[in-house]
Amino acid sequence: MKVYFHIFKGTMVVIRLTRGGSHKRPFYHIVATESRFKRDGRFIERLGFYNPIERASGIDLRLISDRIEYWVSKGAKVSNAVSRLVKMNAKNSANKPKQQADEQK
Repeated sequence: MKVYFHIFKGTMVVIRLTRGGSHKRPFYHIVATESRFKRDGRFIERLGFYNPIERASGIDLRLISDRIEYWVSKGAKVSNAVSRLVKMNAKNSANKPKQQADEQK
């Protein structure tokens, strides 16, 4: 991954959503990309996904938190939507140990 950082050393790296899926069924990938790239264009690294349609099944959000922290430490800016999802993921992961403890009883 160091190669990517050296390529984009002088430019602004942004962590944002790219849209996929079909009409009226959105699916978003969370990616690290250069700010001048198109929304659904090239990206440096895929950092997770968000599927707003699958909320009921519980598999609607997955993030690679250590890679997000890595890019932020290198100076990447996080978009508003991604920062909201990171907070939501942190809140859900804090609740999971409590739920697993209750299930074991």
